[in-house]
Amino acid sequence: MIEFKNHTFVICAYKESKYLEECIQSLKNQVVKSNIIMVTSTPNKYIQDIAKKHNLELYINNGESGIGQDWNFAVSNTKTDYVTVAHQDDTYAPNYLEEIVNKIHEGKDFIIAFGNYREWKNGEIIPLTINLKIKKILQAPLKKYRNKRWAKKFALRFGSSICCPCVTINTKIAGKTPYITKFKCDLDWETWYEMSKKNEPFLYINKELMSHRIHEESETTNLIENNIRLEEDYEMLKKFWPTPIAKIVMHFYKKAIKTND
Repeated sequence: MIEFKNHTFVICAYKESKYLEECIQSLKNQVVKSNIIMVTSTPNKYIQDIAKKHNLELYINNGESGIGQDWNFAVSNTKTDYVTVAHQDDTYAPNYLEEIVNKIHEGKDFIIAFGNYREWKNGEIIPLTINLKIKKILQAPLKKYRNKRWAKKFALRFGSSICCPCVTINTKIAGKTPYITKFKCDLDWETWYEMSKKNEPFLYINKELMSHRIHEESETTNLIENNIRLEEDYEMLKKFWPTPIAKIVMHFYKKAIKTND
């Protein structure tokens, strides 16, 4: 059995997701084994029973709650340098961690590492959407220029092409509370934006490493329906573009996120 003890998958469990065990199993099925723990800000018997069943340490956030706060709480409870915040509705390819560890062993360190993903809807993996095809284009410069700030920012200039549950964070550089908590939805986009200003590279692996589930109960879907995401998206686009251009980009951006409808 291949192990990488300096990495932790930390699962953020929320309420009673019927997909939680599927996520756990995908992490236990990794080719390269590492640590797995679970955190929650909504403790209940369902989560406690699943944690016990899979022999996972469960940490309860009794402090400030919110997506960013929960993610920071998750990372802060790990004891390793490399951390992946796993979302309870998603599943990870068996080679997810193997691909990242191979790069680390080659000396290709990073502030964040991530790969491509597919979307899972109504029980099946759907064909690549226009949205995901655009994200691949935005990420393409990172194949060659992972150290360059312009390439890192290009991946974020028309929206965040980086899927947050697909990201492994290097806490030696990013710290144990890496997420900026100003936004409810775009906290990952803003976090990657601030990280892009640093000298450390974004490690992009051009392989499909996970499946991201889209369903009506997800928090992202709820935020889109409440227009919170659109407001935050516009604020983020203004970090990259003058306001008149940001408005034009936003017009096309609205069409792209209809993938979640």
